[in-house]
Amino acid sequence: MGECTHNCSTCSSSDCKDRKNDLLAPMNSESNIKKVYAVVSGKGGVGKSMVTSLLAVAESRLGKKVAVLDADITGPSIPKAFGITELATTSDNLINPIVTSTGIKLMSMNCLLEDATGPVIWRGPVIAGAIKQFWTDVRWGDVDTMFVDCPPGTGDVPLTVFQSFPIAGIVIVTTPQDLVSMIVEKAVKMAEMMNVPIIALVENMSYMLCPDCGKKLYPFGESDLETLAKKHNIKNTFRLPIDAILRQHVDTGLIEFYKGIKADDIVKILN
Repeated sequence: MGECTHNCSTCSSSDCKDRKNDLLAPMNSESNIKKVYAVVSGKGGVGKSMVTSLLAVAESRLGKKVAVLDADITGPSIPKAFGITELATTSDNLINPIVTSTGIKLMSMNCLLEDATGPVIWRGPVIAGAIKQFWTDVRWGDVDTMFVDCPPGTGDVPLTVFQSFPIAGIVIVTTPQDLVSMIVEKAVKMAEMMNVPIIALVENMSYMLCPDCGKKLYPFGESDLETLAKKHNIKNTFRLPIDAILRQHVDTGLIEFYKGIKADDIVKILN
């Protein structure tokens, strides 16, 4: 890197502390968020939003003040998992987040749409702007831990989140298939390029338990999760099973009352 001119708008460096601080979106005076973690994936369909919801619930059960920012503007899933159907309100030019039955604060595009099934047909820059507004224009109040549910891939939204939010680290969600693992490496390398710490690699739908004998079955085959983690110096790996009861809780908006698979071990490393 050459001599710094302190003109961040023309700088191409991704590891400059001054540039990172310059790109951070300002927070309003009625919000105080201590730590922000992003949940990302290389591709869709791996259960990223479900993992985000489990993390939020586990952190809340520790007595923490928790918030979830649903950054998947075109495919929001978080309100459904928490049974949220009401729309967000505004006051004094700020948006009030929806508060779940156990006190978790949420903001999602579906909290602003009259028709939850209506498509959001926006181009990347408009979506990026909406993500920033969820940070700057929402009255979050005091929050210990915020989880940002990013859409899959390495496009505009993850880039906006990594640059505009003070991300303490990310959790990458994958599944056992080799194709998914290959694509996950793209997300890993993006995080490395952006100098964003990778907190954990979570393999969802890793196995299922036989209902008769309790033996672990691997419908997608056993993966080499640890090798991928070692290759990229990711210290923490977790495997989550397939659970039909969890699926039912998510589909019916009762994720906060699910008692099966827990994300306790994952949130321990966040605190």
